[in-house]
Amino acid sequence: MSTTPFRSAVFLDRDGTIIREVNYLSRLEEIELFPSAAAAIAKLNQQQIPVILVTNQSGVARGKFTEEFVKESHNYLQKLLQKQNAHIDDFFYCPHHPKAGNPPYKTVCTCRKPAPGMLLAAAGKHHLNLQQSYVIGDKLIDVELGFKAGAKGILVETGYGLKEKKQLENSKIIPDKICIDLSQAVDWILQQHTKT
Repeated sequence: MSTTPFRSAVFLDRDGTIIREVNYLSRLEEIELFPSAAAAIAKLNQQQIPVILVTNQSGVARGKFTEEFVKESHNYLQKLLQKQNAHIDDFFYCPHHPKAGNPPYKTVCTCRKPAPGMLLAAAGKHHLNLQQSYVIGDKLIDVELGFKAGAKGILVETGYGLKEKKQLENSKIIPDKICIDLSQAVDWILQQHTKT
C-alpha cells in the first residue's frame, strides 16, 4: 500500500490565464505568455506545488484543429516556460462538446469544465488533495470547476475575466478570490500556504 502523502496543487486554465486569449488558438505563433505568467508559475515550482493545466478545447470537436495540435501547442508552451525557468507538471484537456461536431467528440462527457473529470483524473494520477487545491481561470466555469471538486476557485481579470466579473451579481458561483492576473493569484495562494 502506498504511503505517498496527498499534496495540494494549483490547476490553471490556459487561454486568457497563462496565455493571451485569441479565440480558438490554432497556430503556434498565436501562443503568447502573459508578461508575469512564467514568473508566477516558477514561484509554485520553487515551492514544489504541482502546477497542472486544465483546458477545454472544443475546437477539436468543432473541427478547428486536431488533438495532435493541442498536444503540440502544450509542448511549445512548456518550452516557452522553461526558457524562463518555469514548468507545468502535467496537461489535461477536454476535446469534446455536447452539441458541436461529430462522434466521438460530440458527446456529453465528464471532463468538459465545469465538470470535474480532469481534476479527478489529475488527483488520481498525482496523489493530490483537491480539498487543499486551487483552480485559477478567467471564467466562472473555472471557479465552478474548483467548487465541484472541493477546491478553491480564483477568478483572474485577464482574458474574459473582467467580462465574467460583471456576471457575478447574477451568479451563484462566487470566487474565493478575484485577482488582477495569475501573478497576484499565485501570491495569494502562497500567502494561504504560509498560514497553514
